[in-house]
Amino acid sequence: MNAWNKWWTRPQTLLLRKALFQIHLWTGIGLGLYVLLMSVTGSALVFRREMARALARDTHIAVGPGTRMSEDELKQVAGRAYPDYEVTRVWLRKNPDQAVEIWLERRGKRMERLFNPYTGADLGDSLRIGFRFVLWLVDLHDNLLGGQTGRLINAAGGIFTLLLGLTGAIIWWPGIDTWIRSLSFRWKTNPKGFNWTLHSALGFWTFAFFFMWAISGVYLSIPGKFNAVVDFLEPLNPSSRNLRFGDQVLFWVAQLHFGRFAGFWVKIIWTIVGLVPAALFLTGTLMWWKRVLKPWMVRKAIVSPGMHKIDVAARSEN
Repeated sequence: MNAWNKWWTRPQTLLLRKALFQIHLWTGIGLGLYVLLMSVTGSALVFRREMARALARDTHIAVGPGTRMSEDELKQVAGRAYPDYEVTRVWLRKNPDQAVEIWLERRGKRMERLFNPYTGADLGDSLRIGFRFVLWLVDLHDNLLGGQTGRLINAAGGIFTLLLGLTGAIIWWPGIDTWIRSLSFRWKTNPKGFNWTLHSALGFWTFAFFFMWAISGVYLSIPGKFNAVVDFLEPLNPSSRNLRFGDQVLFWVAQLHFGRFAGFWVKIIWTIVGLVPAALFLTGTLMWWKRVLKPWMVRKAIVSPGMHKIDVAARSEN
């Protein structure tokens, strides 16, 4: 039986599949926490625009008494309230019942405060704690809180995630006789078998999402590299107003990543399916525990007493 026939009927006997399984296993273990982080934060941020609008602070005040202060007067008020800071920006609102936002800086640190434009009262931070949390979550997902270095790590993480997905897709194939059963998980099987079928079925049905998020994550982390490829393949024509095909592709790659190309229900689907990589990590970790770590711990427990007896016997002879 040649290699192709083995792959078609009994792929588990092929050395290549066994090697890919080990690559998939250890890549998943090494990348697991990263995938878990991207999965959870990404799902949470599908609705980040809606969360940002809901949590943005829009403080309303009673109009009066007196007239609204001018920009210079508000600068003086803010300067007296925070003498160690320099006023860099005053945001006067069109509506007279809205507070004024004033930015102050000191040694590169910026503070954003709200002031009553009639009384000069300091109304507190212009950003709610919830809104700041959304900004922090965005920075965690996009940059791993590490700026450009975090983006490069994200790009590397996306590349290894692609490897994880591709190896998973190859080793998923169980053979022509049983492939249909691998499309679903079996509730009535034993816990070990159920975990395997759950991992396998989730991976199959969400592979397109997994692949799309991985490659779009790489693009969003290092967009300049992708833009350079588009420029090389399709040089920019300054006289043309048409969007290049490569630019259109990259635009849709970004839209698909965030699920913002359609309405509410698409975002719901993206949020739910976005948690599947986290489930794959958990089921994969459980398989690793049962197949690798637990047997190793059992062997170590068996060998250790024997080694101890040998050591004691050697000492008694001496």
